[in-house]
Amino acid sequence: MSEIKCPECGTVFTVDESDYLSIVRQVRDAEFAQEIDARLALERDAHEQQRLAREAASALELQKAVQEKDAQIAALTARIEGLAQAGKAQTRIRLLEEEERHREALAKVERDRDALRSRVEQQQADARRVAAEHESELRDKLNAKDLVIHERDAEIERIRDMRSRLNTKLLGESLEQHCEIEFNRLRATAFRNAYFEKDNDASGGSKGDYIYRETDENGVEIISIMFEMKNEQDGATHHKRNEDHFKKLDRDRTEKKCEYAVLVSLLEPESELYNGGIVDVSYRFDKMYVIRPQFFIPMITILRNAALESLKYRSELALVRQQDIDVTNFEESLNDFKERFARNYDLASRKFSNAIDEIDKTIDHLQKVKESLIGSERNLRLANDKADALTVRKLTRGNATMKAKFDELSEKKPGLPAQ
Repeated sequence: MSEIKCPECGTVFTVDESDYLSIVRQVRDAEFAQEIDARLALERDAHEQQRLAREAASALELQKAVQEKDAQIAALTARIEGLAQAGKAQTRIRLLEEEERHREALAKVERDRDALRSRVEQQQADARRVAAEHESELRDKLNAKDLVIHERDAEIERIRDMRSRLNTKLLGESLEQHCEIEFNRLRATAFRNAYFEKDNDASGGSKGDYIYRETDENGVEIISIMFEMKNEQDGATHHKRNEDHFKKLDRDRTEKKCEYAVLVSLLEPESELYNGGIVDVSYRFDKMYVIRPQFFIPMITILRNAALESLKYRSELALVRQQDIDVTNFEESLNDFKERFARNYDLASRKFSNAIDEIDKTIDHLQKVKESLIGSERNLRLANDKADALTVRKLTRGNATMKAKFDELSEKKPGLPAQ
């Protein structure tokens, strides 16, 4: 016995061998075959649909995966491009920053270079200026030195020439003769009223070399000078100084009654003090000077001009003194007038005092009269006040008869006030 389950309803049948064989035969016939074919076709369709479905699902999944991959690729591409762009931007920014730093560094270097160049140029200019100033200063110093040297050379040459002219050994001419010749050259034009001669009076024990005197048109002496000339001979073993001659010159000047004393000297030729020309030694002896021979005429001219000015002042002083005499006479007359005026003033003053006393007495009397008048005026004013205050009522007060009369009168004339 076999059991067969219905594929449709699920019923289980029990068949024997004969039924089974019958079924087998049925299965073997055409319908069963068609059914099998149909079922097989259905199976094939189902498998095909499943295959197609699977293929479609696979294709969809593949498409989806492709899309996902494409999306990932696009995202990656975009990211890569973004990174590339960002990298390019950062690189460009870095390049710009680097370029800016280079530009700033270059500008700083250029500024430093310009500043350094300016400092160098300024230093060079300062150096050139200092060099120019130093050169100019050196040039000025050299010029001044050359000028001084030239002046010294000229002075030395002049002194040498003067010494050669004045030296008695060379020309046979003394310093005294030289000064006399120089003076005589100008005597006729500049010193018409002057006396310049040798001092030959040795009565006092010594004498000077020359005396100069000059007077004005009236014979008044303007100036007087005692001259002493000293020339040191070449080859002398003992060299004297100018100071050694001051005392003798002052004594000779005093004895001959000369105002000034002048030593014309070639002594101490190396002395810068005396080589200056004119040296005032009044600190040793009053109105004494030491000069070199070339200042002989200028010294006379200087003292002469000063004396002329002094003479003008002396003339003015004499005039003032004469005026003082006139003033003295005027003062005596004035004193006499003052005495007589004083007497008259005293008399007038006494009379004036008496008049003042009389006026004072009169004023006292008038003051008393004034006080009496003021007292009278006061009494008159009091009497007037009393008269103004007096009325009929005051007169009839306390008088019964007069009161009755007034009352009667008031009754007749109502307008009158009652007493």
